[in-house]
Amino acid sequence: MYEGRKFRFKVSVIGDGGVGKTPLLKKFTTGSFEKDYVKTIGAQFSVFDKKIGDDKVRLIFWDIAGQNQFHFLRPSFFNNSKAAIIVYSLEDTKVGIESLNNVSNWNDDIRKYCGDIPIILFGNILNLDYDDTLYNSDIREIARIYNFARYYITSIESEQIVFRAFNEQCEMLYNKYKKLSKQNND
Repeated sequence: MYEGRKFRFKVSVIGDGGVGKTPLLKKFTTGSFEKDYVKTIGAQFSVFDKKIGDDKVRLIFWDIAGQNQFHFLRPSFFNNSKAAIIVYSLEDTKVGIESLNNVSNWNDDIRKYCGDIPIILFGNILNLDYDDTLYNSDIREIARIYNFARYYITSIESEQIVFRAFNEQCEMLYNKYKKLSKQNND
C-alpha cells in the first residue's frame, strides 16, 4: 500500500564559517569538491535523490552561512527542516577551536526554531593524517551531551565516510517518516 511513495526532506547544514560544510555537501551530491575556500552568502542548496525499495527519497540540503553577519536570516532558513547536520572543524586552529565551542550555540539555534528534530554532528578534518581515537572520544562526548542522533568524523578526502554519513541520515529520515505515514494511514 505504501510502495512507490515520494519523500522529501529539508536538511539544514550548519556550523561556523570555514569548517567545510560546502565541500562535504558537494562531495556527497556531485562526487567532487573544490579545495579553495569560498564563503557561502546566505544559503546554498543541494539536492540528493535516492531510491529505497520502491520509494523515492529526496534530500534538499540548505547549506547555511556560518558567519555572524547572516545570523538574522537563520530563522527563515531553518523553517521546515526535518533534520540538521552541525559541522565543526577538528583542525587545531582558531577556526577549529571556535567551531567546537560554538556547537552548543548551533544546537540551541536549530532546536529553538525546529524543535526536536534529529541532529547529526560531523567533526570535519581536512586531511586524513590524524589520530581518530583522540577525536572519537571528544565527538562521542559532545554527541552524548547534546543528544545528537549520530556523529561522524568526516573528511572530503575520505569519500567512503562522507557517503556513509549522508546516506545513513537519508535512511534515518526515511524510516522515521515512512513509519509515521503508515501509522497515519492505519
